[in-house]
Amino acid sequence: MSGLEAADRSTWMELRDPNEVVEAIGRLYDERGSSNYDEAVTQTVHALQSAELAAADGAPPPLIVAALLHDIGHLLLGEWESRPDFLDRDLHHEDVAARFLANWFGADVTEPVRLHVDAKRYLCAVDPRYAGGLSPASVRSLEVQGGPMDAAEVEAFVATGFAEPATELRRWDDLAKDVDRPVGTFRDHAPLLAALVTMPERSMP
Repeated sequence: MSGLEAADRSTWMELRDPNEVVEAIGRLYDERGSSNYDEAVTQTVHALQSAELAAADGAPPPLIVAALLHDIGHLLLGEWESRPDFLDRDLHHEDVAARFLANWFGADVTEPVRLHVDAKRYLCAVDPRYAGGLSPASVRSLEVQGGPMDAAEVEAFVATGFAEPATELRRWDDLAKDVDRPVGTFRDHAPLLAALVTMPERSMP
């Protein structure tokens, strides 16, 4: 539960069914998602655009959910409070997000989330055209995230077994910054989210 205060951890672990989990995640976006993602869109709009791009491309349900929630680590870490300088240091929001989501979702959701920053570094290493199309915010964050991968890092990334979905997620991530693109609401995705939630086993009282 990295990124949450102790009281918040207790609240999250009291959730009893998938619908409660989805509703709690929705509240998190209600409370913190109105902050700016970049110069054009908010965190919530960016999340919705990412998911809707994934769905339009025929992505499987877990990857749509990964696209929707890939930046939830920014909200858990409170990075929205420190704008405009939160890109000046790397708090590894992708790792925070993956650990948090692993409480309720499987690796087909959490691993693309965990690897979506590495996917940017990978694409910058193997595709010069990709690097040239990054937004100013992405260029800035790339610098603190380690820059393009070297050959050994590329090999390790490919060996994860999740390079392809992580790279797909990365491309939707990069496109989901369109101030003119209409979006639905977080609750539009609630049935899909709930269908993929697995509640942690609890010991008997």
